[in-house]
Amino acid sequence: MRSIVTGGAGFIGSHIAQALHDAGHEVFVIDDLSKGKSQNIPEDVTFLKVSVTSPECERLIADIEPGAVFHLAAQMDVRNSVADMVFDAHTNVEGTVRVASAAARAGTQSFIFASSGGAIYGEQQQFPAPETHPLKAESPYGISKQCAEVYLDYFARKTPMRAVMLRFGNVFGPRQNPNGEAGVVSIFANQMLQGQTPTIFGDGLQTRDYVFVDDVMRASLLALRHNAARGAYNIGTGLETNLNDLAQMLAKATGFSGDVRHGPEKPGEQRRSVLSCARAKAELHWEPKVSMEEGLALTVEWLKKQAPST
Repeated sequence: MRSIVTGGAGFIGSHIAQALHDAGHEVFVIDDLSKGKSQNIPEDVTFLKVSVTSPECERLIADIEPGAVFHLAAQMDVRNSVADMVFDAHTNVEGTVRVASAAARAGTQSFIFASSGGAIYGEQQQFPAPETHPLKAESPYGISKQCAEVYLDYFARKTPMRAVMLRFGNVFGPRQNPNGEAGVVSIFANQMLQGQTPTIFGDGLQTRDYVFVDDVMRASLLALRHNAARGAYNIGTGLETNLNDLAQMLAKATGFSGDVRHGPEKPGEQRRSVLSCARAKAELHWEPKVSMEEGLALTVEWLKKQAPST
């Protein structure tokens, strides 16, 4: 099958592109390299440097005529979405509409969308949150993901293309950018390995559902494999971890013995986030396999290999 991965030079997208290639797909990676890295792109896949918000991207999709599209290209930083919500909507809403409309016209059968299992729900009323939880995002990022989902539901109702929205928890693992604004696991781990002092914004009691990238990659391929899959699926662990505990776990994994400082809370961040993945287990036959401790160890091992030799 011909499969497109937008954002395929990025953290999660590159893992999915590699898995598709290993499974025998003809893979096309679409990425403008604004955040992704060329070294993340798997060998023997076709790389197309283009933005998903451009007409050129639509023309490429028409030419490729993919059977499946995995749409991961996005503005993914909650804080940046608060600072520049127009750019956030341009990338996450317009970009999704362009890619999905082009895919539907090209005869694509399956559209797998990387949504957000944390930001889309806002301050939760149920713990863990099922897919039926009210959507009351606390940030423009969460709103843009919700908006994209609504458009995809429209395409799924009006065209033969099925849409699966995977609401990821806080994904972590190898290839996550340790120098960005998002991705606290890689940021803290990298700082600790360099002997720097990490900063927790707020009291550190805010929780997230951390899920390892290999588990997310498996869920994405299972969403393609199960033709009956439709709509939204949470992809997490059902476990809450607060930032103070995460910092302690990372200190142990990295051998860090320094202090962790606290700074002021950042706008747009929710207090607690944890996902119920019962639907994914029942319909996709998916559940997480990598424990938090194992995932942190693998992430730290990868970060150590990225450090320049002295």
